[in-house]
Amino acid sequence: MTKYPKFLMEHFQNPRNVGEISDPDGVGTVGNASCGDIMQMFIKVNGGKIIEAKFKTFGCGAAIATSSILTERIKGANLDEALKISEETSKEVLAQLPKEKVPCFTLATDALKLAIEEYRCKRTGVHEKGGFDISKV
Repeated sequence: MTKYPKFLMEHFQNPRNVGEISDPDGVGTVGNASCGDIMQMFIKVNGGKIIEAKFKTFGCGAAIATSSILTERIKGANLDEALKISEETSKEVLAQLPKEKVPCFTLATDALKLAIEEYRCKRTGVHEKGGFDISKV
């Protein structure tokens, strides 16, 4: 893994926020069939801000490192800020990853988006992608 920058190596060797949140407000689960990586992102929200973020990743060092980086950066952000942070972090990290590892970080951002979507769906009863009102079912 010598082709990775120092900050990525640090997050791979000492990942932060590994594990699950009991009673999470949102969970996003994604996978990449071509490489076999699977990732879950858990968020806890209070007052519209992410107060806790954890992940479980079965995958390569880049997948673990990028999950760790993203969970660190979104803590304390409101949901829209977290999505922007995800985009900004994506640009920063992707510029330093080997091209074959880009999908590893895409998994982390996709898992976060799904966790936020699940949280919003639970709160409103409406699925963001054109869904339905649960109270009318």
